[in-house]
Amino acid sequence: MKKSTEQIDNLHRSVLLTEVIQFLDIKEDGLYVDATLGLGGHANEILSAGNRIRLIGIDQDLDAISHARKRMDRFGSRVEIFHRSFSEISAVLKQSKIDSVDGIIADLGVSSIQFDSPGRGFSFRFDAPLDMRMNADSDDETAAELLKRLSQEEIANLIYQYGEEKFSRRIARRIVEKRDQNEPVETTADLTRLVEKAVKRKRTDKIHPATKTFQALRIAVNRELEILEGFIRDSVDLLKPGGRLAVITFHSLEDRIVKRTLQNLSGKCFCPPKFPQCVCGAIKTVEILTRKPIVPGKPEQETNPRSRSAKLRVCTKLN
Repeated sequence: MKKSTEQIDNLHRSVLLTEVIQFLDIKEDGLYVDATLGLGGHANEILSAGNRIRLIGIDQDLDAISHARKRMDRFGSRVEIFHRSFSEISAVLKQSKIDSVDGIIADLGVSSIQFDSPGRGFSFRFDAPLDMRMNADSDDETAAELLKRLSQEEIANLIYQYGEEKFSRRIARRIVEKRDQNEPVETTADLTRLVEKAVKRKRTDKIHPATKTFQALRIAVNRELEILEGFIRDSVDLLKPGGRLAVITFHSLEDRIVKRTLQNLSGKCFCPPKFPQCVCGAIKTVEILTRKPIVPGKPEQETNPRSRSAKLRVCTKLN
């Protein structure tokens, strides 16, 4: 059954929406990029700020794009949408013959349509093939295929590094034991049961035992951390002087990369003190507008629990 615009609005609540719009400092005739379009919440608000504003939307998920198109149909030619990864922002703008833009927003969270789609394999709430690809139409490796290919040590390191899961080695051992018994982990239910047996959590723990493992696999499958720094640097290059980049992260690893990259672009050198000269490329090209990351207030956290871990960092490009 097709979803109406109102149903789409209820399905997904854009995180830190008011704060993003304020920090982007929308211009009446500005050109903006929503590099992670999703269901179009941030994009819709940007376009609604003025009838001469234009926007480029980018997303890997065709289902999300389909919903976003319906939501923003009223804006006509003022919006153009591309089925690409946010890491390809330079190629997208080159294809559109655009040299620079006034602002860029990237919300790095998994959208509600992905978490709530039983067949996508993002959530342990549904029994489904262990997929986790943001672009389900790609030929990229699924989470199940990844677990079949990697060694026990590689799986443990992946879960520990990307999920910050202290029981990573125990989980990896059980995954490989199943694989050796010709019972590979192929569904979300398989993985959830395995992690629940491997990880003994207290009843007072607020998150499900499988949360960190699912997060780690999703990050690995979609190479989320590998492409993040390059995206930030490309985005700053594409901004007009005075243009702004806003990035919303949802876990500490992402936030660390965003923070460090923006600091480097603001001129902070990360070379060892004894180095005779800077080799990390620290040149002041931006000013950071958020000394500390902006987080959702209590009202937003209460109405949208998924916003609780969100952090917003913003910079503006210097002349």
